[in-house]
Amino acid sequence: MPDSRNFYINGQWVAPATANDLDVINPSTEEVCATISLGGQADVDAAVAAARAAFETWSKSSKAERLALLHRVLEVYKARAGDMAEAISTEMGAPIDLAKTSQVGAGAFHIQNFIRALEGFEFEQPLGDHAPNDRIIHEGVGVVGMITPWNWPINQVTLKVIPAIAAGCSMVLKPSEIAPLSGLLFAEIMDEAGVPAGVFNLVNGDGAGVGTMLTSHPGVDAISFTGSTRAGIAISKSAADTLKPVHLELGGKGANVIFADADEKAVKRGAQHCFNNTGQSCNAPTRMLVERSIYDSAVEIAAATAESTATGMAAEPGRHIGPLVSQAQWDKVQGLIEKGMAEGARLVAGGPGRPEGVNRGYFVRPTVFADVSNDMTIAREEIFGPVLSIIPFEDEEDAVRIANDTEYGLTNYVQSQDGAKRNRMARRLRSGMVEMNGQSRGAGAPFGGMKKSGNGREGGVWGLMDFLEVKAVSGWSPEDA
Repeated sequence: MPDSRNFYINGQWVAPATANDLDVINPSTEEVCATISLGGQADVDAAVAAARAAFETWSKSSKAERLALLHRVLEVYKARAGDMAEAISTEMGAPIDLAKTSQVGAGAFHIQNFIRALEGFEFEQPLGDHAPNDRIIHEGVGVVGMITPWNWPINQVTLKVIPAIAAGCSMVLKPSEIAPLSGLLFAEIMDEAGVPAGVFNLVNGDGAGVGTMLTSHPGVDAISFTGSTRAGIAISKSAADTLKPVHLELGGKGANVIFADADEKAVKRGAQHCFNNTGQSCNAPTRMLVERSIYDSAVEIAAATAESTATGMAAEPGRHIGPLVSQAQWDKVQGLIEKGMAEGARLVAGGPGRPEGVNRGYFVRPTVFADVSNDMTIAREEIFGPVLSIIPFEDEEDAVRIANDTEYGLTNYVQSQDGAKRNRMARRLRSGMVEMNGQSRGAGAPFGGMKKSGNGREGGVWGLMDFLEVKAVSGWSPEDA
């Protein structure tokens, strides 16, 4: 990897205009694993200028050229999969086996799915038989500022960069300063794949610095952001003066509704899903709603699942969870666990502090609270740690009421053997996604939410549309097209 202090601008690795270094911390050891530079206005201006110049050419490229480039990116990405897994595991604490499979695998999955979506997409379409000389033209929105998080770093990078390239856009990426190594490696992959100079640019920085510079920059035509709801609101305000569209993928507080007729593995599956990636997923099912008749049994199963969930160093192979990403995140999760206890929730597994025998690293105990009411802080706020809240409900109507009683609306989950009931729930739950009986969404399905979970849709054709303008043309000459 090139000097981690450098940025990738206009097809070259360049030193920052002004050095302002930041250490990257390995959350398993609390030791420095790399040092990056935080960019300034001159760096952002240079990257945006390079992207603006590249857009003039790349926006005119053919679909065949874009597909050929994405196939090269996929080939190089797969060849560097081992390096990418090590980078992600080191920077944000994903256990190496999880990094190799889910974290790195997500990148290849998205690249492949966008190739499929682009192959079937027509950038020029007739309006309809009633208007034979009208055409709808889709063209790239322009220069896109991209701000990605630390929890699933390459997942989010590929969900933004790849469809933007497919749409004919150029871009400036700011990966999370907490987990920037995967972003730097991805820039290497883009360079090796032969992405034209200026189409992809990377500038490291924090949200208050480079993030704000990008969102307010008059040379940036659109923003794509994944992160907290608080930051999404700030970004929207910063972008308002230039009237650029802002696509937001924000937080969640998903309800996992478990009916009495759910399959026997539903509770364990839901708890494991909550703890996956150390609970650092916006779509984690952190509120487990359980029908009253099976509530006591569900609490016992969830508690046993937490107690049997091992924690360990990210570099070690095995099926365990790693640390939280940072001291700040550890402090936040500890505070919310303490809040749950203070507000009267019944602690049945885990609790505050590190796991037994651990005195270093941002490790937490997988925690389960029972007898949670939906007005408690742990049921309202996104914790972003392995903390599960179990809430009883009486019937289907009660379950819908509790599940929808949240500011968020990203992913809800339903567990039942009654197909008609599942379908009713899917229609009534106010969220961008509903997953049922442990079945994941299909390739190309849109990822996104409602309410304070944001307004974007990533993946498949919907992911392409986020980076396209729609132009209506009348008087089209079909014979000259």
